[in-house]
Amino acid sequence: MTLGAGSSRDMPCELVTWDRFNSLARQLTQQIRASGIKVDMIVAVGRGGYMPARILSDLLGIMNLASFKIEHYRGSRKSPRAIIRYPLVADVNQQHILLVDDVSDSGDTFNVALEHLHSRGQPARIQTAVIHHKTVSTFEPDYYAEAVKEWRWIIYPWAVTEDLAVLMQAMQLEFTDTTLLQQQLFIHHGINVAVEQIEDALTLIKQSD
Repeated sequence: MTLGAGSSRDMPCELVTWDRFNSLARQLTQQIRASGIKVDMIVAVGRGGYMPARILSDLLGIMNLASFKIEHYRGSRKSPRAIIRYPLVADVNQQHILLVDDVSDSGDTFNVALEHLHSRGQPARIQTAVIHHKTVSTFEPDYYAEAVKEWRWIIYPWAVTEDLAVLMQAMQLEFTDTTLLQQQLFIHHGINVAVEQIEDALTLIKQSD
C-alpha cells in the first residue's frame, strides 16, 4: 500500500528527538542484557536499523556488526512489496544473531529480513529487536523499548528531512513560509518541528522537482 496525499494528510505522527532515542536505546540494551542471551553478531536492517544497531553494538560491546538493505518505505509512503537491495555478505553460519530495525510497523520488513537471513546460511539462533513495536504489527520482536498501542507514524532523528518532505508534499500547500508550515504540521500531524528542519525538507523537495 502506498500512502498518498489524501491518506497521509492528517496522519498522526511522533517526532523522536536524539535524547529520546538515546533513552529508548538504553532501555532496549538493558532488556537484552537482562535476558542473558548470547549474541555473536548484530545485523542491521537498513536503512532504519543502521543507527539503532550501531548504538546497540556500542552499548553491548559487540563489535561484530553487519547489515543489509530492504527498500520498503519512502518517508511514510510504503511500496507494494519489500525488496532486498544490498544483500548480507557476512557469514551467519552457527552465529547467534540479533536482528535490529528501528520499528516493527506492519511486520512485512521483518518477515522478508528473516527469510533473507536464512537464505545466507544456517544461524544458530536469530532474535529480533526494535526501538518501537506497533501492536498492530503481524510480527512481534523479541525485544522492544516501547510498545505503540495507538498507531502513529514515528519520525526518527535520522529520517526527519525525508519524512517531513513527504508529509509536506502530501499536504499540497502552495506556500513555503516556514512559520505557516510549522503551524500546518502541528495541525495535521501533531508535531512541533524546528524551522531548520522545515528548511532542510524544503531544500530536499526542490531537489526532487
